[in-house]
Amino acid sequence: MSNNASNFAASTTISLVLCLLLLWSSSVCECVPNTNITSVLCNSGVYTSGDPFAISLSYVLEDLEEVTPTQETYDYYNISPYPNAFAYGHAACNNNMEKKKKNLTSSDCKACLGVAKATILSSCEKRIGARSVLHDCTIRYEQYPFDD
Repeated sequence: MSNNASNFAASTTISLVLCLLLLWSSSVCECVPNTNITSVLCNSGVYTSGDPFAISLSYVLEDLEEVTPTQETYDYYNISPYPNAFAYGHAACNNNMEKKKKNLTSSDCKACLGVAKATILSSCEKRIGARSVLHDCTIRYEQYPFDD
């Protein structure tokens, strides 16, 4: 009888350890960002290849992709430092600040913004403004000052 009790205790302990490992592993797993495209909007205005706006735009998009994932709220605005042709930008990743829990890791946010940036550049080639909305992130830019 004591042998059965020992076997029961051992199997219960193993089951408990496995259950705890399962719970722990689910809390540290990273998710893959959902990069399905919701919408892409392109301004009808265009810039030319030699336009100084191209340099400003490149700066803004790179800065958005690099800095947004480092912000606590995954929400970041910027403007290019070049006075010849300012570019304004905004990027954000899904984040549930009400529950004090991020939906994405910093690397997930960066990966999503990389897809959003590639989408905007391929879909809105040489446009003075564009917006790419993916399921888990968004990125947009405009020439500044804005046209009335």
